[in-house]
Amino acid sequence: MEPTQAGQVVVIGSGLIGRSWAMVFAGGGFKVKLYDVVQQQITSALEYIRKEMKELEKSGMLKGTLNAEKQLSFISGCIDLKTAVDGAMFIQECTPEKLELKKKIFGQLDLIVNNDVILSSSTSTLLPTKLFTGLKHVKQCIVSHPVNPPYYVPLVELVPHPETEPSTVDKTYALMKKIGQSPVKLTKEIDGFVLNRLQYAVISEAWRLVGEGVISPADLDLVMSDGLGTRYAFIGPLETMHLNAEGMTNYCERYREGMIHVLKTFGPVPDFSGEIEQQISQAMIERTPTDPEHLNARRAWRDECLMGLAKLKKQMKSN
Repeated sequence: MEPTQAGQVVVIGSGLIGRSWAMVFAGGGFKVKLYDVVQQQITSALEYIRKEMKELEKSGMLKGTLNAEKQLSFISGCIDLKTAVDGAMFIQECTPEKLELKKKIFGQLDLIVNNDVILSSSTSTLLPTKLFTGLKHVKQCIVSHPVNPPYYVPLVELVPHPETEPSTVDKTYALMKKIGQSPVKLTKEIDGFVLNRLQYAVISEAWRLVGEGVISPADLDLVMSDGLGTRYAFIGPLETMHLNAEGMTNYCERYREGMIHVLKTFGPVPDFSGEIEQQISQAMIERTPTDPEHLNARRAWRDECLMGLAKLKKQMKSN
């Protein structure tokens, strides 16, 4: 069967993130070339993708309008970079988080791509200036940072290099929308992008509260999963403020002083080691031991929850 979308997408690297991207693009109706340096890696990736898509189809959570077999027919493997990128309109790099390795890949791509293809990286920590500076095709480069696992969590942070063309950002944004993801545009690069900055703010206060003996690790997690998190699954912190008073201005009038007072009591950045690390680690191990069997079972449970939430959110949006 022919793909429903014109243009071919290339995914570089067939690890977990690469596999997820391949599934998301195929679900959006695109032909996908999955590139890796070793054939065996590609073979296992394609087997994994087949198994996942069949299971998603069974549970009614397969993305897109086509069945699993048709989507699977859009995905093929390739061990030659030049062949893989021939005719591509979008390239999503998903190699391990090592600057030298990623720079090497983008350096190779820079020599063989045309002036139209978009070069996108899945990096979660490396800044566009570190990755793309000096490339001939820097105008076509962007970071598209997904959230793990991208198949169930749709957010993608788009982070441009200072020399990235606005049209590169717009085209990437439109593509992400088309495949059912939820893109957000950052106007410039910043360490940690936005998702991790918000996440680290929460993690560091969580660490301090447990470290100061205010609350147990298990109860701290409950404050998020059964408290803040339930709201944040549907509305963000700013809209929460807006709705928790008669609008934002009213919220700030009411709570400004209290917020500033509490924020001034926050401690220094933790070092995430030592006794507190041991205490938190112990509490986490009690819930989920760190052997592969227990960790994988708990991850599968998490993904099932995320799948159910994705279903509910979709339903709520169409209501």
